[in-house]
Amino acid sequence: MATAPTGPAQYLARFSEQTIPCSPYVVAKLGIDKSRCSLKIEDYVILCVPFQIGFKRSIFMASLSAQELGFFQKYVNAGIGLSIAFNPNKRPEPVKFFVRCNLLTIGQMKGRDNVGLFVLELKSCPDQMVIMMGNFLENQDRLRVQFDDYGKTGIKMTPETAKLMGYNMYSTIAGPAPATAEPRRIQIFNLSSKLVEHLEAAGAPLRPVGATVAYQFFFQKYRISTTGVIEESVTLPQGMVRTKSTLGFSPELVEIIDDYWFNSRKPPVL
Repeated sequence: MATAPTGPAQYLARFSEQTIPCSPYVVAKLGIDKSRCSLKIEDYVILCVPFQIGFKRSIFMASLSAQELGFFQKYVNAGIGLSIAFNPNKRPEPVKFFVRCNLLTIGQMKGRDNVGLFVLELKSCPDQMVIMMGNFLENQDRLRVQFDDYGKTGIKMTPETAKLMGYNMYSTIAGPAPATAEPRRIQIFNLSSKLVEHLEAAGAPLRPVGATVAYQFFFQKYRISTTGVIEESVTLPQGMVRTKSTLGFSPELVEIIDDYWFNSRKPPVL
């Protein structure tokens, strides 16, 4: 009878084909030290930042002119070195890795002058790096389960609730473009991991049902950027606009709601 893999092997068995987009949330959770991230190509050292990271393939961004990008094209398919540092547990010093890679492609980032993308194939991923990324992905799977669970119950946004959630009582909505492209302030009165209901000042435009909009929610822990799809948008008798939207998965929001439900069930400190 075969035994289940353990340690780094268990994460490679589950996640080896996955890549992780390096949003500010991901960079913070993995503790990636951008000041210690570089590529070594022969005698050249190129400072870079992660765009996507994975167990087998990663993409890094670097500030390079068109001429420099052209120069480094000759190293495509050559072996290079990646230096990167992780610190997910907030230790005094990050864990530094040097990973041998093959340079698969180099190209200019679309819409960004003087920014190049380096696509790397990792020859092997250090065990400790595998464990750190595996732990992160495992936690994301847990948050996705909680996303479904916490989507079933709305939280009425009172001043007391906002204080407990660390909500700064400030959020915005933008879209769909072009008519409503500029962010407008909203007042949230009901929130779950999957739904938000809010008010806008009199004169705000009604957004069409099914339209995709962009939200920003300002919490003390995170400034959350996420998308929503309009379910309902109506003008109230007082002239204010009430809108209800379904929300996409936001790990930051799920974390905050998880903390809220945990803290709200704790007995008061006497």
